[in-house]
Amino acid sequence: MRRETTRTWAEVSLGNLEHNYRDLRACAPNSRFLGIVKANGYGHGAVPIAARLVELGAEYLAVACLDEGAALRRAGITAPILVLGYTPPEMATEVVDLDLTQSVFTPELAKALSDAAGAAGKRARIHLKTDTGMSRLGVLDHNPEAAARELAELCALPHLEPEGIFTHFASADGDEEYTMLQFTRFLDLLEELEQKYRRTFEIRHCAASAAVLNYPCTHMDMIRPGIALYGCYPDPSCEGLDGPGLKPVMSLYSRVAAVRAFPPDTPVSYGCTARFGGAGGRAAVLPIGYADGLHRVLSDKTMVWLDGKYRPIMGRVCMDMCMVRLEEGDGVKTGGIVEIFGPHLPVERHARLAGTISYELLCAVAPRVPRVYLDA
Repeated sequence: MRRETTRTWAEVSLGNLEHNYRDLRACAPNSRFLGIVKANGYGHGAVPIAARLVELGAEYLAVACLDEGAALRRAGITAPILVLGYTPPEMATEVVDLDLTQSVFTPELAKALSDAAGAAGKRARIHLKTDTGMSRLGVLDHNPEAAARELAELCALPHLEPEGIFTHFASADGDEEYTMLQFTRFLDLLEELEQKYRRTFEIRHCAASAAVLNYPCTHMDMIRPGIALYGCYPDPSCEGLDGPGLKPVMSLYSRVAAVRAFPPDTPVSYGCTARFGGAGGRAAVLPIGYADGLHRVLSDKTMVWLDGKYRPIMGRVCMDMCMVRLEEGDGVKTGGIVEIFGPHLPVERHARLAGTISYELLCAVAPRVPRVYLDA
């Protein structure tokens, strides 16, 4: 890809990824490292990110679904891959054939995996998922005796290798009391499994980004940072902690498609939500819109960095374009590079104005936007 001829592109710094990996790893030096590469590596590109993490020494990778795991295998990634989410029991044979580690929380999937592994002369590696308070997927763990009994039954199936067990915190970036309640439930469950069923696990894990940064006691056998790996803090409260100084991995750029002058009282874009005043004005047209990942909700709210200045977006963001207001005398020219987010405009700023989180804006960068990998 030639950046000088590309309308809109994202730059992904593998050097910053390495920096974040090493700093996060230093937070938990005695734990394995699982790199979250689901959702196309949070929009950064799952395959290049996964390949670099494996080079750096990450012991595990994680995806959300079977299709994401299969894509990594097709790309030649041989490292252990944990499928965090739901897989239909009918797809158990493919899980076994691809040598994926599957999260298990239902008897139906556990039996299907056991049967598929037995037919293939293998053992299916699984991690048991427990729900300690997220109220999403997992064996409900509000009663450790009942949860332990249910999990022990899953483990007893032949042809399964119950390598790991994990849970997920709901509010590790904001509620210490609730996080410690979840952690205590998890520890009580582990104790029940060991004492009553003599069941232990090689890999116990519960610390995603916020817990990696906030709660060292939860690091256990493996940490699994997601958003922090990509250089964003899960919450502003995490930034002041002693520990890593994260570096954003992705920057998003476009360029000036046209510079236009308008007469007085000219409306701009769909719905005419913005308008030049009595003196008229000038605008730059950018070939980036909500189909590229610039959310329409940011219309008339946010700004971009162009020619050393912040320029406000003017009017509604279109599917493939948007307009930014220029000042009189600006020397902006067609072809000039525009930073949507990056060194001058953190993605978190856009997220606050959009009423969302940085995760969503990074994941929203569309597949049609080419990624340029720096420090490759």
